[in-house]
Amino acid sequence: MPNPDNRADNVERLQEAIHNTMENLHEAEDFLAAHADEMNPKDVRNLVAKNERRRRAIDGFREEIRDEAHDARDRLQ
Repeated sequence: MPNPDNRADNVERLQEAIHNTMENLHEAEDFLAAHADEMNPKDVRNLVAKNERRRRAIDGFREEIRDEAHDARDRLQ
Protein backbone atom coordinates (compact mmCIF):
# COMPACT_ATOMS: atom_id res chain seq x y z
CA MET A 1 0.00 0.00 0.00
CA PRO A 2 1.48 3.39 -0.97
CA ASN A 3 2.28 5.94 1.68
CA PRO A 4 -0.10 8.88 1.96
CA ASP A 5 1.05 12.14 0.34
CA ASN A 6 2.39 14.03 3.36
CA ARG A 7 3.71 17.43 2.33
CA ALA A 8 3.88 18.93 5.79
CA ASP A 9 7.65 19.28 5.77
CA ASN A 10 8.29 19.78 2.04
CA VAL A 11 9.24 23.45 2.33
CA GLU A 12 11.59 22.73 5.22
CA ARG A 13 13.25 19.89 3.29
CA LEU A 14 13.53 22.05 0.17
CA GLN A 15 15.11 24.88 2.16
CA GLU A 16 17.61 22.45 3.63
CA ALA A 17 18.40 21.15 0.14
CA ILE A 18 18.98 24.73 -1.05
CA HIS A 19 21.27 25.40 1.90
CA ASN A 20 23.29 22.22 1.36
CA THR A 21 23.56 22.74 -2.39
CA MET A 22 24.68 26.35 -1.95
CA GLU A 23 27.27 25.24 0.58
CA ASN A 24 28.65 22.67 -1.89
CA LEU A 25 28.63 25.24 -4.69
CA HIS A 26 30.57 27.78 -2.62
CA GLU A 27 33.08 25.18 -1.46
CA ALA A 28 33.70 24.16 -5.08
CA GLU A 29 34.09 27.80 -6.13
CA ASP A 30 36.58 28.40 -3.31
CA PHE A 31 38.46 25.25 -4.29
CA LEU A 32 38.62 26.37 -7.92
CA ALA A 33 39.79 29.83 -6.94
CA ALA A 34 42.62 28.32 -4.93
CA HIS A 35 43.62 25.38 -7.14
CA ALA A 36 42.32 25.74 -10.71
CA ASP A 37 45.78 26.57 -12.02
CA GLU A 38 47.07 23.29 -10.55
CA MET A 39 44.21 21.16 -11.88
CA ASN A 40 43.71 19.24 -15.08
CA PRO A 41 41.65 21.49 -17.41
CA LYS A 42 39.09 18.71 -17.87
CA ASP A 43 38.59 18.53 -14.10
CA VAL A 44 38.12 22.30 -13.97
CA ARG A 45 35.49 22.13 -16.73
CA ASN A 46 33.73 19.27 -14.94
CA LEU A 47 33.61 21.20 -11.68
CA VAL A 48 32.35 24.35 -13.41
CA ALA A 49 29.65 22.27 -15.15
CA LYS A 50 28.70 20.64 -11.85
CA ASN A 51 28.30 24.05 -10.25
CA GLU A 52 26.05 25.12 -13.11
CA ARG A 53 23.89 22.05 -12.46
CA ARG A 54 23.82 23.02 -8.78
CA ARG A 55 22.58 26.51 -9.72
CA ARG A 56 19.82 25.00 -11.84
CA ALA A 57 18.90 22.64 -9.00
CA ILE A 58 18.65 25.59 -6.60
CA ASP A 59 16.36 27.37 -9.07
CA GLY A 60 14.23 24.22 -9.23
CA PHE A 61 14.05 23.96 -5.44
CA ARG A 62 12.94 27.59 -5.23
CA GLU A 63 10.26 26.97 -7.85
CA GLU A 64 9.03 23.99 -5.82
CA ILE A 65 8.82 26.18 -2.72
CA ARG A 66 6.70 28.69 -4.69
CA ASP A 67 4.47 25.82 -5.85
CA GLU A 68 4.09 24.60 -2.27
CA ALA A 69 3.13 28.10 -1.13
CA HIS A 70 0.59 28.33 -3.95
CA ASP A 71 -0.85 24.91 -3.08
CA ALA A 72 -1.07 25.84 0.61
CA ARG A 73 -2.88 29.05 -0.28
CA ASP A 74 -5.33 27.08 -2.44
CA ARG A 75 -6.03 24.63 0.40
CA LEU A 76 -6.92 27.53 2.70
CA GLN A 77 -9.51 28.92 0.30
